[in-house]
Amino acid sequence: GWLVTRAMVATLFVSTAADAYIGPGAGLSVLGSLWAVLVGIVLALFAILSWPVRMLWRRLRRKAAPDPAKTDDQPT
Repeated sequence: GWLVTRAMVATLFVSTAADAYIGPGAGLSVLGSLWAVLVGIVLALFAILSWPVRMLWRRLRRKAAPDPAKTDDQPT
């Protein structure tokens, strides 16, 4: 617990600059992957949250549709 926390805080003050370079290709790949994951999450949430509304809409349309067996052309 506390030993790990102190070690983590200590490494923040002891660490030196890293000579690292992320090229534009790698950066764009990360952004593209992040964008795909975010869009996927948003679409999944939209599908889950819109499901009750879609079911209600289908039920209302099914009740409002005329019955093809009861047409005015057939004699009773």
